[in-house]
Amino acid sequence: MITSKRITDLFGIEKPIIQAGMIWASGWELASAVSNAGGLGIIGSGSMYPEVLKNQIIKCKAATDKPFAVNIPLLYPSIDAHIQTIIDLKVPIVFSSAGNPNTYTATLKSHGIKVVHVVSSTKFALKAQAAGCDAVVAEGFEAGGHNGREETTTMVLIPAVAAALDIPVIAAGGIATGRQMLAAMVLGASAVQIGSRFVASNEASCHINFKNAVVAAPEGSTQLSLKQLTPVRLLKNEFFNKVVAAENAHADKTTLEQLLGRGRAKKGMFEGDLVEGELEIGQVTSLIKTIQPAADIVQEIWLEYNELLTALGK
Repeated sequence: MITSKRITDLFGIEKPIIQAGMIWASGWELASAVSNAGGLGIIGSGSMYPEVLKNQIIKCKAATDKPFAVNIPLLYPSIDAHIQTIIDLKVPIVFSSAGNPNTYTATLKSHGIKVVHVVSSTKFALKAQAAGCDAVVAEGFEAGGHNGREETTTMVLIPAVAAALDIPVIAAGGIATGRQMLAAMVLGASAVQIGSRFVASNEASCHINFKNAVVAAPEGSTQLSLKQLTPVRLLKNEFFNKVVAAENAHADKTTLEQLLGRGRAKKGMFEGDLVEGELEIGQVTSLIKTIQPAADIVQEIWLEYNELLTALGK
């Protein structure tokens, strides 16, 4: 049985479509637009200083009266400041990632904040449930950005996690259409989290050069790299070629860290350097052909999902 009610009731949203909190792309403009369209918008705090996050939350609250969330990578250096800002400004929902959910989940929930943790395996999903999370995002290795070392695909991960957990599962990784959303729901998800499709939106804060590269990218244009550091799926460019050359030469972790340097993701995704920048995007980029308003993306996915669901019912 397909049901999205567990997630729509949990978050107080109309549509079980969640926009991922992506660095350099998911600011208040995108988050508020998705929330106003009936989904759940997320501010991606991983690229923000504490004062920037505070301003983003204030602007998002002014732009929507609907629920929205903040994504916090738990390994972020200023994580304590981010947590305090979220509590002080009464953000209703937090999506945590890249760390141990035991660290902050109880604190956030004590302030009435719902907590969702991003996982790449059943093992970590069970840990998130034990930590008291209200739901998990099960993210297959097709996803853009940082990824699981297990390289488990969404098709395998979602049913495994859904069978193991009592809390709701949100599917992520390789989802950009209503058809893919329906497949994820059939596999046991109660909602989908979508990143790459929203990179190609008018409201995404990333550079237009990056957006144009996403919609122009053919099949096979991304690859999971930097597994010695933290695995990340990258769009192939000159920087990616340097990473591959270093890895083929058996470069150690220190050498790869030096190659990555500081600000490489900002250079690519926010400043638009398509040659030397780090361009994080999902495998599904080959299905994304246009840059659209975020509300149109939500509506298009939702309509296709419901049309196919109705057709299958008949």
